[in-house]
Amino acid sequence: MNTDRINELRKEWEAEEKIAHIHGWDFSHIHGRYEEEDDLPWDYEAIIRENLTDNMQLMDFDTGGGEFLLSLKHPYENTAATEGYPPNVELCKETLLPLGIDFRACDDAKNVPFEDESFDMLINRHGDFDAKEAKRLLHQGGLFITEQVGANNDRDLVEMVLPDFPKPFPELELAIQHKKFQDEGFEILRAEEVYRPIRFYDIGAFVWFAHIIEWEFPEFSVEKCFDKLLKMQEIIDRDGFVEGTIHRYLIVAKKI
Repeated sequence: MNTDRINELRKEWEAEEKIAHIHGWDFSHIHGRYEEEDDLPWDYEAIIRENLTDNMQLMDFDTGGGEFLLSLKHPYENTAATEGYPPNVELCKETLLPLGIDFRACDDAKNVPFEDESFDMLINRHGDFDAKEAKRLLHQGGLFITEQVGANNDRDLVEMVLPDFPKPFPELELAIQHKKFQDEGFEILRAEEVYRPIRFYDIGAFVWFAHIIEWEFPEFSVEKCFDKLLKMQEIIDRDGFVEGTIHRYLIVAKKI
């Protein structure tokens, strides 16, 4: 790779690094430049819809910007949500509260600011959760439905730029969480786990992604990881993409 191209790539990647931010949970900046999670063996939304009726009290924990929650079109007076990421908290206050949705800021899954047995269904996609607190919040017979990012998510990509960095959430394994819910007395209705590819078609998209998913790529920067990014670029030049692996699991649990 010649010097001119290396300098050009550095400028491109530093530009992506500079603008890396997120509003709600919007990855449109890199749409078409990467692919992931388009072939999971379950449909999280369909599972929710087949168990949800209009009269049920629904709460979405770690709702992001509330985009998915709103797409369910559940009656607003029977809908609640929490979020802990400060920019998204402000977004939820602006979008959810005026609709009559009971939104409350919360960044502690073990201490959710709602009364005991407030809900018929708790949903959680890629957020924090706690089996004991879920049990407290649910009515008898209530459902907890979660699709989660597993402990091994993107680990091969992390190793490419930050070798030997430990897993940030080692307990996010299906077997571990399955046991926690069973120990709390839940009936496990579904428990599934899957690994799927994630592909980046340009390194600028990866740089943006790594800054957004900062808990997986701590202390990542173009400057610190430049030589390793060049090696990833060589893979793209050869294969057309650089590939990693996502880790997802699903739990549907009933309070009995």
